[in-house]
Amino acid sequence: MDFGSLWEETCSLLKAQMNYVSYTTWVEDNMIPTAEENDTLIIGAKMDGMIPMIQKKYLPLIEKCLSESAGRPMKAMILSKSEAEKRISGTDPDGNDPRLNTKYTFERFVVGDSNRFANAAALAAAESPGEAYNPLFIYGGVGLGKTHLMQAIGNRIHQEYPDKRILYLTSETFTNELVDAIQQKKTFEYRAKLRRMDVLLVDDVQFIAGRDATQQEFFNTFNELYNENKQIVLTSDRPPKDIQRLEERLCSRFEWGLVVDIKPPDEETRLAILRTKVEQENMQIPGDVLQEIAHRVEGNVRELEGCLTRLTAYSSMTRTPVSMEMCNLALREIFDQRKIKQITAELVMRTVCDFYTVSMRDLIGPTRKREITVPRQIAMYLTRELTGMSLPQIGEVFGGRDHTTVMHSCKTIEAALQTDSSRSKLVDQLKKMVQQAQ
Repeated sequence: MDFGSLWEETCSLLKAQMNYVSYTTWVEDNMIPTAEENDTLIIGAKMDGMIPMIQKKYLPLIEKCLSESAGRPMKAMILSKSEAEKRISGTDPDGNDPRLNTKYTFERFVVGDSNRFANAAALAAAESPGEAYNPLFIYGGVGLGKTHLMQAIGNRIHQEYPDKRILYLTSETFTNELVDAIQQKKTFEYRAKLRRMDVLLVDDVQFIAGRDATQQEFFNTFNELYNENKQIVLTSDRPPKDIQRLEERLCSRFEWGLVVDIKPPDEETRLAILRTKVEQENMQIPGDVLQEIAHRVEGNVRELEGCLTRLTAYSSMTRTPVSMEMCNLALREIFDQRKIKQITAELVMRTVCDFYTVSMRDLIGPTRKREITVPRQIAMYLTRELTGMSLPQIGEVFGGRDHTTVMHSCKTIEAALQTDSSRSKLVDQLKKMVQQAQ
């Protein structure tokens, strides 16, 4: 039996032999099993100042229940939480790998109107970890700099506070490592590893939504770190309240600190990003070419950098210097693609939400109030008309609904368009608004 399972059985026996207040105070909310060494269970105590009292009053009972659970004589060693952590696999927790990319720094982050507030908030969190803006939740579209800012926080803290333990991971990595820990019966070890961090950085946190076991473990880890004033930074492609199938209690906690967004860069910021990249990589690209790219490519940072990569590669292969003529030739496909932007379900939903002044959370939520169901049905109908998505796909983005619900909504709106001229005009108006918002 691994020590995690052993401790669970021991806790069951302790709970039966202690009153509720004593058990929750001294055991459940205080003790963390850390390792097993030579028939001795190493236990970390959060309230290390009370260790003498625990040893005097509860250690005999703990060892009795521990031995009964193990089926053999066992001892328990109560240490402070930090001392206990140092005994995990003989590893000093201060030697952890933060998994940071050193190129992501505040100095290399180009600041503009679209990200100025997010950058300021990230700087504040880095300068006073656990005190300013905790948790810090950064959201925005793909390639706008969320990961850069998050890792810049980690790198700055590592520079200013070298003793702090930092860990960066994506939500997918968190889920996969948790599954591995469960399969290898090392859940307690993995849990202890996360909870001894001073700074936890989790990227794309929206992907834990809908995964019950992952959300439960993340909820417990979040609470543990937050209660100890450890810095938590999260990123997502949308604000907490718009993450579908995210537990309400997690949504609430994600909004405890500061929620900031990063918008697509304006043309001036795009030009600054291109100039910075050219300077950093020592590229030879004329200023008028950079201005043309900044004007024509309205996407994210990755698309801008991709244009530079393609341009320099084309120059290298043809052995000709970069010019405006070459730019139009090498980036013709990209420029043409930017003329036609794809209509997405999210674009339709946000347009409808803005028009009716309802929240995205209500639109995809369970409420059946008429002031919500009508906009929802129209949004489903327009999504079907403008995106070409299948009924099951539409049901999924609208809060995980069944395809028959989408079919019913579409038929309801189709029938209304035939009999209600005002409704028909309204839907046409919304359709044009979506197309113009591309």
